[in-house]
Amino acid sequence: MAKRLFDIALALVLGILMAPFLAVLLVAMWALDGRPLFYTSERMKGVDRPFRLWKLRTMKPDLADSGVSGGDKAHRVTRMGHVLRRFRLDEIPQLWNVLKGDMSFVGPRPPLRLYVERFPALYGEVLRSRPGITGLATLVYHSHEERLLARCKTAEDTDAVYSRACVPRKARLDLIYQKHQSLCGDIALLWQTAARMVRRR
Repeated sequence: MAKRLFDIALALVLGILMAPFLAVLLVAMWALDGRPLFYTSERMKGVDRPFRLWKLRTMKPDLADSGVSGGDKAHRVTRMGHVLRRFRLDEIPQLWNVLKGDMSFVGPRPPLRLYVERFPALYGEVLRSRPGITGLATLVYHSHEERLLARCKTAEDTDAVYSRACVPRKARLDLIYQKHQSLCGDIALLWQTAARMVRRR
């Protein structure tokens, strides 16, 4: 209950504070890259519990798009998309997912249905924690994951590398977080995430 109340309070405060900044971002996106401005994707908060995850659009639309993003999709990243991804600004709309209760600020990143169906036992354990915007696996492994996937030239390579290398390693970290989760620990992970974003700037 304390974690949920913390999520709601922080999402409301950040939503109010960031509303003018988000408006500027949307205008810049519309001017440089056109519409749509938002991107939604089905993600999972449980083995049989899908939800719609909201992001700012960072790639050119493709109706045939599927799977995680790797080097095979790099040509589709928009001009604004490079900036949004670098500083994780594309995830601002996920404040709405937090308010709805689909996500928390801290937890495992919500997976695609494809990987939950491929690894149901593993994600059955991981998704006992509410998915998060950031988390232990994000802080420890995300940069390495980006480098691994950036080398992939086809969708098949991206899927194979993600399934073989990324899924088990991130799950291991997510389960460590789950075992030791506390409100103080969540605040520490949020602080580290904010510090990393400042260093990138």
